[in-house]
Amino acid sequence: MNSPLIDVQRLGVRFRTRKGWLQALREVSFSVNANETIAIVGESGSGKSTIARAILRLLPAVDGAVHWQGQDLYALPPARLRAARRDLQIVFQDPLASLDPRLNVEEIVREPLEVFQRDLSADERSALVARVLERVGLNPTALAGYPHEFSGGQCQRIAIARAIVGSPKLLVCDEPLSALDVSIQGQIVNLLAELRRELGLALIFISHNLAVVRRIAGSVLVLYLGRVMEHAASADLFATPRHPYTRALLASIPVPDPQRARRDAPVALGEPGSALHPPPGCVFHVRCPFAVERCRREVPVLESSGDGRSVACHRWREISAGT
Repeated sequence: MNSPLIDVQRLGVRFRTRKGWLQALREVSFSVNANETIAIVGESGSGKSTIARAILRLLPAVDGAVHWQGQDLYALPPARLRAARRDLQIVFQDPLASLDPRLNVEEIVREPLEVFQRDLSADERSALVARVLERVGLNPTALAGYPHEFSGGQCQRIAIARAIVGSPKLLVCDEPLSALDVSIQGQIVNLLAELRRELGLALIFISHNLAVVRRIAGSVLVLYLGRVMEHAASADLFATPRHPYTRALLASIPVPDPQRARRDAPVALGEPGSALHPPPGCVFHVRCPFAVERCRREVPVLESSGDGRSVACHRWREISAGT
């Protein structure tokens, strides 16, 4: 069995605030293989974007480890980390804010080549930039334009071109659709799926849009208040969710036909808890319709269910059996 491209083990991240320490992530573990797409889902404040930045060392972790092709990213010296960044790229949520307004499109997309592929001539770089822009669906006339001259969807295509121009192995997409019109979101999802197949990319796709996640992801990691609630293959998770939080998330997906809308699925109760002062025991128990006294006292471990799935719930067996 091949080793994973990236292996995240018991990752922990916290931030100092005026009100104390906020534990944004706690003991998060997962791995991603080559040519695989894993989605990370959860409500706002669950820690999805923090994972994206922590595994790329854009912010520091306080616990755990991130191994990239067997190397501990947090132990790499600056020169080796800089070299590794060619293979680790990210597409941010706000496409316009992620592009330098002082540079035109050609300069934006060419910048990674000037950092990581200095052996290329100026003509070779320009030719590669033009090919990549065409591949993401932009005309050559876009080369001389500036970010403010383009729509949100076009800016996201520019950001994707910048991310893939150096032929990375892993692409982290941090809510890449949330700032786009619904009519454009499908186009960007299709583009990312095509690029994954063509380039052999591994994707970490962070989103709150479960309908999109179902289309693009091979497996799904469900987060709540910085903890993993469930991890499973996409088909399994959408067919038979085991954690009450996952069930509540899936029940919230809009169904266009009122006659087919699922009205019997249990839903989360009340507002999300505080990451600054998380509840004791299971962090979801204050909203869970299945919570019992044990849930209020003991933190559930993320345990394997023996079929390639993991779930952190004291009662998942009873819930799955309907008892």
